[in-house]
Amino acid sequence: MIHATTILAVRHQGRAVLAGDGQVTLGATVVKQRARKIRRLYNDTILAGFAGSAADSFALFSRFEAKLEQYRGNLERSAVELARDWRTDRLLRRLEAMLIVVDQKSMFLLSGTGDLIEPDEGIVGIGSGGAFAQAAALALARHSPLDARGIAEAAMRIAADICVYTNGNLTVEELQIS
Repeated sequence: MIHATTILAVRHQGRAVLAGDGQVTLGATVVKQRARKIRRLYNDTILAGFAGSAADSFALFSRFEAKLEQYRGNLERSAVELARDWRTDRLLRRLEAMLIVVDQKSMFLLSGTGDLIEPDEGIVGIGSGGAFAQAAALALARHSPLDARGIAEAAMRIAADICVYTNGNLTVEELQIS
């Protein structure tokens, strides 16, 4: 399990939202409260969020951005190629991070074991509070009138109340699905 953050992606009612907390820990010590773990990529058409080692995550962002350029913003092809490289490249396999990437059509979770997963219900969480946020988001999507942003924010606050590696200083980015 990747510790030290929570990232949550929600596709609901024509919107795609990626939310992340701001806490950075070093062991059991909080060293930063307002980190930004979500980025807009490829002319602001793709959202990406990371959990895990910051240095490893920045290396993955760089690799993923190169794939997006190489495949002209095709998220699925870029994600497949990054996952393949991550699984087969010796140096990449040692990286301790996970990514969630989202565009208007797709959402993927990528991990260092070569996993490339597209969630069934359009909701996925990663990091130490990821399972808490994902469970809360699923319940809210099924049983509340909240929109995607409202679901993501409420679910992240629930995760922050439960997980010591997650705080309530949120970054939330949103895409409209056409």
